[in-house]
Amino acid sequence: MYSMRHLEIMAELPDHKTLGSAADELRISESALSQAITVIEKLAGETLCLRRKAHGFSLTASGVHFASLARKIVSEVGELAATFPQQEGVLRGPVRFGCFASLSPHLIPATMQGFEHPQVELSVQVGTHESLLPGLRHADLDVAFVYDLGLPPDMDKQLIYETQMQVVLHPEHPRAGLQRPLELADLVDEPLVMYESDPSTEYVLQLFAAQDLNPQIIAEVPQMILVSAMVGRGLGYGLMMRRPNNAEMSLEGRPLAFRELHVPELPSSLTSTSSVVAITPRGVKVPARVQALIEHCREAMADSW
Repeated sequence: MYSMRHLEIMAELPDHKTLGSAADELRISESALSQAITVIEKLAGETLCLRRKAHGFSLTASGVHFASLARKIVSEVGELAATFPQQEGVLRGPVRFGCFASLSPHLIPATMQGFEHPQVELSVQVGTHESLLPGLRHADLDVAFVYDLGLPPDMDKQLIYETQMQVVLHPEHPRAGLQRPLELADLVDEPLVMYESDPSTEYVLQLFAAQDLNPQIIAEVPQMILVSAMVGRGLGYGLMMRRPNNAEMSLEGRPLAFRELHVPELPSSLTSTSSVVAITPRGVKVPARVQALIEHCREAMADSW
């Protein structure tokens, strides 16, 4: 079995023309290096290095291949050692995080800005439960930020912030001027622009069904910015979770009116309030660099209301 020192020796040899030069770099004597090469060759079962007095040495074709593989292994081990475990408070390594699509414009920029760990490499995937949950289960993602709606039991959760459903209206809509929280009964006969995304769509339909109401859906669209754009043109109203950094205008610059939604007497399994959570596979220890991102996200969101 090759030792790590064997691999370090073979990885170093291509950079030198003499054993003396290589020995100096490896901080061993030339004789010790020559003996080590002999041991490595015995393990390999063939000659890796041609040694000639007064003519230095040269690697055989097998030696060149061995050295190339050894360099790759030494480099990867070095990367592992620099990443696991984290030492002296320095966080290193990749963090692959996911974000629910309708949250992404509000959460991702604020979370990535000000994350003061330059040796942590962030990458992000935007999606819905359909893509984010498999990503966590297959270890393609380290963490995902989602609404706490319809989550399976095989996920651990950490609270980011609490929220609740609200109504978005055109400012001139008659219901926008009411001096009280709106109820679904106020809106049931109005055109609804539905944000279509699992589990959001099912959740909204359950809110109506719990009060024996049938919404008048005029469009089901896959992007929240499109909901806002249609509402901004007076084509209907929308229902969305209250979020930080939420501009009261559409993408086209048209004003929007946000109003509190009151949903009374819901079954215990259904509520008009919810929360945004960071989810990770149940029972899996969260690495320090991932936990640092979760905590930074929580702080960034708290500062954004």
